[in-house]
Amino acid sequence: MELKTKYQYTYFIYPYIVRENKYPQYLLKLLNHKNCKVKFFEKEKDMDLYHYFLPRIQEFMFQNFAYNKEKIRKFEEFHNDTKVALLSKYPVTMFEYDLKSDMQGKAGEEEGIFFHMQKMQLICFHTGICFLVMKTNIEESKDFRDVLDFNYKFRDIHSELKGLKQYENIRMQTTTFGEVQKLTDLIKELTGKVEDAKALDIDTNRFLTYAYTCMEQEHWKDDKQFEDIEFEFFKYANIYPSSYKSNFDKRHMEILSKWNFIRTGFTKEGMGLLTSGIDHHNYTKLPYLYENQYLYTYILAQYQKIYLKKLEKEAKNKQTLEKARQHFISFSKDLWIGEVTHDDVGTNIYQKTRQVNEVQKLYDTIKAKFDLAYKERNLEKENKINKVVLVILGISLLLNVINFITLIHLKQ
Repeated sequence: MELKTKYQYTYFIYPYIVRENKYPQYLLKLLNHKNCKVKFFEKEKDMDLYHYFLPRIQEFMFQNFAYNKEKIRKFEEFHNDTKVALLSKYPVTMFEYDLKSDMQGKAGEEEGIFFHMQKMQLICFHTGICFLVMKTNIEESKDFRDVLDFNYKFRDIHSELKGLKQYENIRMQTTTFGEVQKLTDLIKELTGKVEDAKALDIDTNRFLTYAYTCMEQEHWKDDKQFEDIEFEFFKYANIYPSSYKSNFDKRHMEILSKWNFIRTGFTKEGMGLLTSGIDHHNYTKLPYLYENQYLYTYILAQYQKIYLKKLEKEAKNKQTLEKARQHFISFSKDLWIGEVTHDDVGTNIYQKTRQVNEVQKLYDTIKAKFDLAYKERNLEKENKINKVVLVILGISLLLNVINFITLIHLKQ
């Protein structure tokens, strides 16, 4: 039986790097862009999100929760230079890109897969690590195979190799961009050059994929076990096309399966949640949570990974080593130690994302390097002190000898 979907969407996430000393200028660039607008969160409107994160993360990622309507109005009246001075002090600033209307496109040739791009936002950390986030959903099709093929194709539209594999990329039919090239041009315009991202070993040719799909309940219910669709789930979680037939190596992925009729797969290239319409919660409340609370949790874990890579690179330079070590200490106190939420699902997503991306291993490696560098630095200090002490002792001994000889001469 052909698998059918009840509801689905996919976020495509593009990490990129802005140099820290150019971060204020980058904020100004976005503020001056006619389609970009600062995203504000309000406690009343976003109460669920506000209570989801613990205070430490609230303060780090959502400082403008403190803005009420009057404060937002006053902010909008500021000159852009003043806005930059204010926003530069925040650990995170988010922008919404106005698409004017849902952007319709088509994947493939002729009998293609129609989709909408619903929204686009930019999440900018003050360290210069940023994420372009795009939400899409398929139109005019309920076939699960179309979800597999669309996710597989769309994630590579920014690839430098798309000219060699055009058959695997997207042909967009939209009044907003006209064709896929205009979308990739926009991405380059918003995110800039890729050299700094490549220096941190970030894949600049492929989006991270963050997908949600609710299956029709007839495919997965009490008398229809998950094992019947397990192979399709593995393709979905690994972002493979519907035509994929080979076996899977489960060692390169993590699976979260604590709740009935919900499976979430984690790989280094993305995260995919598959659920069944047998439970009303799975296609009403869950998709909202997944694209809000859990999406920001996923972004936070990805940020930690990239920031650690950034510190690792800075630690290789003697001139920036000590500064990087101090930043590592601050990072450990502010973002590494402790929980980010008391929500059970969110905690599991956070842990699994860090686990599959080997963030703890990266942290331990960098910590060992900084510990060694700190010991070597202290040893150098001790050696210098010992040398100074020896010189002082030598001078003191010499003076005593001179005094002794002088005293002998005086007695004669």
